[in-house]
Amino acid sequence: MNPLLSSDFIIPFNEITAKHIETGIKDALHEAEENLAKIIKSKTPYTYTSTLGELETMLERLSRVVTVAYHLTSVATTPEIREAFNKVLPDYSAFYAKLPLNPGLWQVLKSFAETDEAKTLNSLQKRYLDKTLRDFKRAGADLDDKTKARVEIIQVELSKLQTKFSENMLDATNAYELVLNDPKELAGLPQSAKAQAKANAETKNLEGYRFTLQAPSFIPFMKHAENRELRQTFYTAYINRASSGDFDNRPLIPQILSLRQELAELLGYKTFADYRLEENMVGSGNAALQFEKELYEATLPYWQTELEGLKVYAKELGLEKLEPWDTNYVIEKLRKAKFDFDDEALRPFFPLNRVLEGMFLIGEKLFGIKIKETPNPKVWHEDVKFYEIHNQEGQHLASFYADLFPREDKRGGAWMNAFITGRPTASGFEPHLGLIAANFTPPQGGQPALLTHDEVQTTFHEFGHLLHHCLSKVEVRSLAGTHVPWDFVELPSQIMENWTWEREALDMFARHVDTQETIPNTLFNSMKKARTFMEANAQMRQLSFGTVDLELHIHYDPKTDGDVISYGNRVMEKFAIDPSFTKNNFLAAFGHVFSGGYAAGYYSYKWSEVLDADAFSRFKKEGIFNPQTGHDFLNSILSQGNSQDVAELFRQFMGREPDVKALLERNLGQAVRPAVV
Repeated sequence: MNPLLSSDFIIPFNEITAKHIETGIKDALHEAEENLAKIIKSKTPYTYTSTLGELETMLERLSRVVTVAYHLTSVATTPEIREAFNKVLPDYSAFYAKLPLNPGLWQVLKSFAETDEAKTLNSLQKRYLDKTLRDFKRAGADLDDKTKARVEIIQVELSKLQTKFSENMLDATNAYELVLNDPKELAGLPQSAKAQAKANAETKNLEGYRFTLQAPSFIPFMKHAENRELRQTFYTAYINRASSGDFDNRPLIPQILSLRQELAELLGYKTFADYRLEENMVGSGNAALQFEKELYEATLPYWQTELEGLKVYAKELGLEKLEPWDTNYVIEKLRKAKFDFDDEALRPFFPLNRVLEGMFLIGEKLFGIKIKETPNPKVWHEDVKFYEIHNQEGQHLASFYADLFPREDKRGGAWMNAFITGRPTASGFEPHLGLIAANFTPPQGGQPALLTHDEVQTTFHEFGHLLHHCLSKVEVRSLAGTHVPWDFVELPSQIMENWTWEREALDMFARHVDTQETIPNTLFNSMKKARTFMEANAQMRQLSFGTVDLELHIHYDPKTDGDVISYGNRVMEKFAIDPSFTKNNFLAAFGHVFSGGYAAGYYSYKWSEVLDADAFSRFKKEGIFNPQTGHDFLNSILSQGNSQDVAELFRQFMGREPDVKALLERNLGQAVRPAVV
């Protein structure tokens, strides 16, 4: 049997090879086509089970196969795996593009909607029916045959272009290395960064120290390296990834944008942003852009004050003109001078295993769950860990994988993935199955992996996404877990980061790797004071990404605006310390927008941050480990998926509409209350 087609809860990742991917996805598509034909040929009277129920089951089975295969292209890719997946990607994309355009299926769904049974569905089933009908219309179900054919072609072409964009990013990242042999060139770097670079060089049989564009290597170098010329070299390579040679993404961007705009117009929308955001909390592209604008204006005076101080301090360091490769370096120097705080000083307090143990304990206190590691020999790499989640009664709620260290066959960044959404049973639900992945600083010199505080926040962030999936109690899979609007999906993840700033929570796991001491008060106080340090700059950075994403999908016109890279750079100028900072090819590596799921949706990080800061204010008021507050968050948010309007779910937890005040106070110390959301 093809292991890719296994229906076992423990997926046999270790057995799946490239040859299984092509044949497995083809077989899964063939089965889906047969099941689709059965739905279309089903006889009247149509029922929920024979229509929507069968459709959901069909899509879930196909999705599992493709999700597993795509996962391997993300964490254990080889040229053979990539080639096999790309061979069948057009067929898979075509199947999904055709689905809402199938006149037979559309007629069955519309006919069922007119039945007496449809009029007596429970609220969840009715929501699923209404959403399915709406999704089909939005995808072009009522279009003429010629337009439907063009929509299908666009969807397939977009999937190929976006996959190619992602592959180019990975290949360009892996193609670059900075190898240093002179110890003087390492001046300023913390021991952890040097040890990691030394070990990295050894894996390549190289002398000296090897630095790469992967985050655990790149970020410490840019923060601490004294050699300005090397910082410039390294930064220039990073910001211009995938913009030349065999891995050049620049030609793909206008193609992707053009196809998205054409798709939106064919479906009856003015812009792709309007099409994409119609179902989100924000409602439209212009509303999202207005949100970005108002938050920009609220942030601007704080940012200007920060920049004045940064430039003054840069001159004290001998840097007459602040350059983009100087920014993180100067910020880190100023942070240390102003607060006597160095993020590297926190590393010894964050051994990865203890961070995970503490995070799981926090989950237990808040949501009544227990998490334990369990053996699983069927993983894709020896570094991967496997865990089970149980409730207080011992019921198995979910399991998940944790793949947390960088490899050259693994894409960068951090993410959560859902493999299995459990079906309802007489006693509750079958267990869910998920994944958290990251690229953290790996273990060095016999010590456990020691994380930065930023990496600890990332761990909690992905854990929040995971809980959203694993604690779902929604019977309809396509409305369960993280299947929510993009500008709500980050609420469960971002709110978990707040516990990494609370003394009561940190003392549960932040203990020195050698002495077992908790974080000293002086260091903790410095960390807390430094939390809002240069936060307006960080907020501007996020707003720049969200704004350029929206501008590209609302206003960009190649006929009048010229080269897309130059246009994007012009948009980002007002968010930059100096206009010269935007003279680069950043867009060529903007994977969230051109290969991920955040096209016209990057604003949602800040939108969700408003929700998370506001929601956490209730925990702060009632106690960060108040079991009733945790129970309410579980029952109002984590377990509900998209079973109700998400704005109503938020109101259920907070008792009111969201308020931006909490975000501005937390990030900027601002007491003003502009009406943003």
